[in-house]
Amino acid sequence: MSQNQLATRFKKLSGFAKANAPLTDDEIRRAAPSIFAANPHGSRSERYTLIPTIDVLTALRKEGFQPFMVVQAGVRNEDRLDFTKHMIRLRHESRINGAEANEVILVNSHDGSSSYQMLGGVYRFVCHNGLICGDTVEDLRVKHRGDVVGQVIEGAYTILKDFDRVDASKGDMKALELKPGEQTAFARAALAMRYEEGKEVPVTEDQVLRLHRREDDAGNLWTTLNVVQENLVRGGLRGRNAKGRRVTTRPVQGIDQNVQLNRGLWVLAEEMRKLKAA
Repeated sequence: MSQNQLATRFKKLSGFAKANAPLTDDEIRRAAPSIFAANPHGSRSERYTLIPTIDVLTALRKEGFQPFMVVQAGVRNEDRLDFTKHMIRLRHESRINGAEANEVILVNSHDGSSSYQMLGGVYRFVCHNGLICGDTVEDLRVKHRGDVVGQVIEGAYTILKDFDRVDASKGDMKALELKPGEQTAFARAALAMRYEEGKEVPVTEDQVLRLHRREDDAGNLWTTLNVVQENLVRGGLRGRNAKGRRVTTRPVQGIDQNVQLNRGLWVLAEEMRKLKAA
């Protein structure tokens, strides 16, 4: 799917909430009411089994998974607002340390645009970055039929076990120093992911590598990944278009686009790690 198609599909976010403590139901409802949908969208057939996301979240909470971030995608048709795609980032009490927290990411909808999708992620506290672990953690999907709650809980524990590989990968990235030219090459490849081939790239590699805090001045693959991810996802970089006009890069807000870019950046970092180790 092209960037323009993604921008059209998710042209704005309907709601967003993030906190340092687990979110309450009231906080979640204000930001992402589709999580509480009690009925499917009218376009769904009788074969569609509705398992409200809040029921799944309640079961996950009992297993020690707590929500720290929720987001709901925007819609073009207002009748889908209460059923549209949403994402929850959850942390298990056993997977939080002083610097980072491993996260289980749950994506779902009640309008047919998504099955239950489960991904692994890492949240870095110093920069409030929410990464997605590429193919280090298996992407799990659960259809809207059968024992959905049981399958999602099983999937969450599967991802939890996979975090041992994530921690090992993070350790390798932190131990791998990058030369300035290698950091530039990483930034160039990341820009190619963010902007389609043939499309105008309004900013430079140096801008994408610009540091925002002293803690990121380590020169290793892990901090490079986080700096590039933060600058590309949050936007706000000032550049010029082909006509010389000043422009400011936009944040990556669409759920699909955010997941795609985040996973791509993680895979890029993993490939660079393997290349350097060869």
